Amino acid sequence: MADLNQVQQWHVTEPYLDLHCQLGEGPYFEKGTQTLRFVDIKQKRLHTVSVTEGPGSLKTLQLDSPIGVTANIQGQDPQEKILVALKYGIALLDRNTGQYDYLTRIGGEPDRMRSNDGAVDPHSRFWLGTMNDFHVGEPQTEGSLYRFDFGKSKEEIESGLIIPNSFGWSPDGKTMYFTHTPENTIFAWDYNPEDGSLSNKRVHYKHEEKGHLDGFRVDKDGNIWHALYDGGSVIKISPAGKIVGRVILPTNNITCVEFVGTELFITSAADEDSEEGTPSRKFGGGLFRVDVGTTGLAHTEFKLE
Repeated sequence: MADLNQVQQWHVTEPYLDLHCQLGEGPYFEKGTQTLRFVDIKQKRLHTVSVTEGPGSLKTLQLDSPIGVTANIQGQDPQEKILVALKYGIALLDRNTGQYDYLTRIGGEPDRMRSNDGAVDPHSRFWLGTMNDFHVGEPQTEGSLYRFDFGKSKEEIESGLIIPNSFGWSPDGKTMYFTHTPENTIFAWDYNPEDGSLSNKRVHYKHEEKGHLDGFRVDKDGNIWHALYDGGSVIKISPAGKIVGRVILPTNNITCVEFVGTELFITSAADEDSEEGTPSRKFGGGLFRVDVGTTGLAHTEFKLE
């Protein structure tokens, strides 16, 4: 339990974009174009907004597949093509047409599974967690953690997962963090940059307060900024695994975060369990932002062979 007297707090009272995502996720800042893209997994949408032009610049691309997360690709203009994690695996998405081509597919029974969260590691490999698709109902232990090496090669790193969530790396690139939501735990491994192998798995942080660990980003000092689904907040976790900061939001289901300079942009999901007229019901699925006075680690682009 965090000592509230030692925890820095920020308060957000209304969304930057009040667009009512069913399951907003995967915010990603494109520095070159000063745009933020994020997804609505359930509604199968990719949203993009210019952080310089503001909310009126929002554009939406409708897909025919749930989209969990996106990444830039080395040598590709991200306004033209990006890497996307879709229902059946990872694919190249043409952002002008909405057409996509799968690079490689995930394992398991295809109809039962979908991609969830993922990230590119410091050496341009893509990591992805998979889980049961929505129609299956309560997620089972059928999820996996995959590493995609420079194109179509994939390796299953862990299996028997339920809701695999965010990935991140320490500023020195020597530690990989991974959140498994049902255990409310951030795990850490020693990360080998040569081949992407992992060793010395351990618990970095176990959440024992209200809310479920969802998505996160790592800042320049190695703190993890972690969204809490059904927790109405983002917690800042120190490299020692202690809560040292908290962003308090007006809706319950906070899903993921992204740094844009010193601002933290925060996605959320609909809150249909709260009563009509409450702030959580009203603002659920919105995109929020707050200046937290620090910056995040830069994204690495995915490398295709």
